[in-house]
Amino acid sequence: MSLRLATFNVENLMTRFDFTGFRNQLRQDRVMKLFEIRDERAYEALEAARVVASTDDTRQLSALAIADADADILCLQEIDNMEALAAFEYGYLFRMVGNGYRQKYLVEGNDSRGIDVGVMMREETRDGQKIELVDIKSHAALTYRDLKPFVPGLVSPNTDDDKIFKRDCLELDLRIGGQPLTLYVVHFKSMSGNRDGLDGRTSTMPIREAEAKAVRHIIENRFGRDRTAKMNFAICGDMNDYQERVDVIGSRRLGYRFEHCADLPSALDVFSQDGFAENPMLRRDPLDRWTLYHARGPEEQHLCQLDYIWLSPELARMNATRAPDIIRGGQPFRTVFPPGQEVERFPRIGWDRPKASDHCPIVMTLDLI
Repeated sequence: MSLRLATFNVENLMTRFDFTGFRNQLRQDRVMKLFEIRDERAYEALEAARVVASTDDTRQLSALAIADADADILCLQEIDNMEALAAFEYGYLFRMVGNGYRQKYLVEGNDSRGIDVGVMMREETRDGQKIELVDIKSHAALTYRDLKPFVPGLVSPNTDDDKIFKRDCLELDLRIGGQPLTLYVVHFKSMSGNRDGLDGRTSTMPIREAEAKAVRHIIENRFGRDRTAKMNFAICGDMNDYQERVDVIGSRRLGYRFEHCADLPSALDVFSQDGFAENPMLRRDPLDRWTLYHARGPEEQHLCQLDYIWLSPELARMNATRAPDIIRGGQPFRTVFPPGQEVERFPRIGWDRPKASDHCPIVMTLDLI
């Protein structure tokens, strides 16, 4: 018995307009900067028109990426609310995959922008096995004070009453054809904001490390530390960190070369150390594990894996010959692909936008028995 499990950061599936760019240039879309707009009401009308016009293409491409993943269970990040998820599933996914994802789950989390994690599931796997939700639990309320007795040396960034998860850790107990599977869906702190002379990734790493430790504590507390390795669980989501990357060196005119940089310090070491969980993406070629292209001009370009399906040791053992698939047809044309990895882009993909997302969905077929 098997199922296909996927995770995808769909990038701002929102139901709201953001008009703060009128007063804050840092939040203003680049196309709006081309025009002189002095009246706030006119700005709001133009911004709403811009968003509506661009969103239709974007969500068609997001749906194409999800359709290509063809997952039975889909873990999602950057969802505004259940209304947004339902409208997207009905208005876009339904046109491509039919009545596929009738089960939808989302709990409002801690993100200041209101973006949450969610899950969509089919009623049955493609093998005809029933997919049942047994229980669902949010851990958004977990604080540093709650965790400190169990994690020595944990330091809160401000106060002990701060919430650990910047969004949530959504725990779902499932039965797939009667077999248990527990999912933990997360979206860790982003790598943004230089601080105290440190780059954004380094300065925010302690927060992601605390989030990873909290996820591990939740799992070990749930199953028992001595029994965790034998359980069927997976940790899915955008973890905004990487243990390796591929540096992209060069330019369109001169050509590119690619250098693999391994064993980088990462908050995700919390999962990989001592075999707590396994990243099956490591079964792919080192240059072919990336889910996101990052660039700030020719001097700073790299490919990295930010999106993960971490498997319990038991699930990893049962699926030792399998590796995740990465859906890259929704990437914009500015993304630099290593040789041999080029794919046919979806229709209407642009140089930078429209695109399916800045992230690529990953999907893996898993045997449960």
